[in-house]
Amino acid sequence: MAEDIEHRFWYNLKTGAVEQGFQSPSVDRAGPFDTREEAEHALEKLRANSEKWAAEDAADD
Repeated sequence: MAEDIEHRFWYNLKTGAVEQGFQSPSVDRAGPFDTREEAEHALEKLRANSEKWAAEDAADD
């Protein structure tokens, strides 16, 4: 895992581009990710996490 967060990868939610380091405002970024490939699949990961959390919340009710 990269220790230097400025050199890790981010998914830009506004443009859909993968960026390395702090290229865009934090509100537009998802991450950090260790690899460019992980960042390319950020939306899939975010959707999976949302579904998992929703299921956990439903089970708590």
